[in-house]
Amino acid sequence: MIESTPGTVTDYNPATGAAVAELNLTDLAGLPERMAQARAAQRQWAARSFKERARHLRLMRDYIVDRAEDLARTVSESNGKTRVDALATEVLPCALACNWYGKHAGRLLSPKSRAAGHLLFANKRTTVEHLPLGVVGIISPWNYPLSIPFGEVAMALMAGNAVLLKVAAATPAVGRAIERIVAAGELPDGLFQHVVGSGSKVATAFFENGIDKLFFTGSVPAGKTLMAQAAQTLTPVSLELGGNDPMIVLADADLERATNGAAWAGYQNAGQSCGGVERIYVEEPLYDDFVALLARKTRALRHGPTTDEINVDVGSLTTEGQLRTVQQHLEDALAKGARIEAQSQAVGDVEQGFFFPATLLTGVNDTMLTVCEETFGPIIAVEKVANAEQAIEKANRSNLALTSSIWTTDTKKGRALAARLETGVTTVNDHLYTHGLSEAPWGGWKESGIGRTHGPEGLLEMTNAKVINWDLLPAKRNLWWYPFDQATYKGLLHALRFAFPTGVGQWLGASLKLTPFLVRKMFSKWKVD
Repeated sequence: MIESTPGTVTDYNPATGAAVAELNLTDLAGLPERMAQARAAQRQWAARSFKERARHLRLMRDYIVDRAEDLARTVSESNGKTRVDALATEVLPCALACNWYGKHAGRLLSPKSRAAGHLLFANKRTTVEHLPLGVVGIISPWNYPLSIPFGEVAMALMAGNAVLLKVAAATPAVGRAIERIVAAGELPDGLFQHVVGSGSKVATAFFENGIDKLFFTGSVPAGKTLMAQAAQTLTPVSLELGGNDPMIVLADADLERATNGAAWAGYQNAGQSCGGVERIYVEEPLYDDFVALLARKTRALRHGPTTDEINVDVGSLTTEGQLRTVQQHLEDALAKGARIEAQSQAVGDVEQGFFFPATLLTGVNDTMLTVCEETFGPIIAVEKVANAEQAIEKANRSNLALTSSIWTTDTKKGRALAARLETGVTTVNDHLYTHGLSEAPWGGWKESGIGRTHGPEGLLEMTNAKVINWDLLPAKRNLWWYPFDQATYKGLLHALRFAFPTGVGQWLGASLKLTPFLVRKMFSKWKVD
């Protein structure tokens, strides 16, 4: 985000340096009024049925499909990724999200009956309802400026919430595109609002004005700062943070598929994917062939600015700061003995943008930044391992645990190994696509975050669980109510032995003593002087 004139911000294309759009900064002094508008609209919205809410999402889906090329161009120009990348990983998932949440939210969030846990509570009936949180705040990142926030917007709306969205400061033009998508949904005024400004300032304003929950996607340090702020008001948060994701290639893997998958998951979006591959561990028998083939494919890739001819594979990084981080990680690796096996070729004018070639490294070790930290750039570090056990041990040796993958022709073995990897998502013979699965929960372990988005779990994160419990038969008192006396004490002991008898005799004796007392206590009056 670069402020051009007071009160405005200009979005620049990181691949060319050209200005993309100018937006007005949101005056945060007006946030209390915005919040009041959102709450009024939310009460109206929450009264609508899931079927009605889904109709509004279908209008958004139709807009996305009709204007897919315009949206892909906007994302590409604001973020720097290629137009193909924008269409595949940003636009398409948004249409899928409208479709899935519109179809399934009603079934997943409707009240559910809960069976009694024991015969002692046979007179009790329970339902669990999932009610809207109220006003949800979303602060989203620049690496997927459309698909990450819009999926969360769709979940929030279907759950009955209002939304205040702040997109990344580096990609404000995509926030304007989301405004237009949501406007096509014909929502009540004030239900969705786009806030433009500094992430830290907006987050503080959200907390100060009583946001009901904050959904944040970004770096680990920023997530920790927000969580500390949220603790002051006990505001719930959902945090999707960094990843340093491992890929394990077994000796029996399909070499062609494994190298294709590695190139995709390591270099896609110029490596700026928290769920992308950063570390690859290859069993020794396949290592040489794997490196040789992946090197050939790396050299065949083209990095550069997207044109109407769609003739590049890897776009630019989104920010100058991220480019410096990637350069630092490469320099660190080379100084510690790593080798560059291959790099992609430049196409077009790469001097005006934040480009970094797709880079394949070997000779790496655990002391290198690109192995032990999140690089978030188009660098793949490949290491030889003796066996799967060593690979799993190395893969799990990280404070980040978002995604991982196992590559093998033995699916049964792959699934068994997948269960041992300490990540929120593990895929077998694939990588970097499950964020696009609306039906599957997304999130990580360890410092990769807390909470989940997407799928039934993501919808539930957008709600407050509420238990409603009542009696089937009207009773005057419960067993454990006043007055306390010897009869009540013995009645509770009989209830305990009835529930957990040491034998049939004890159960029968307890039930014979409990039943008359229980009936008398529940259905008689408490006689007081």
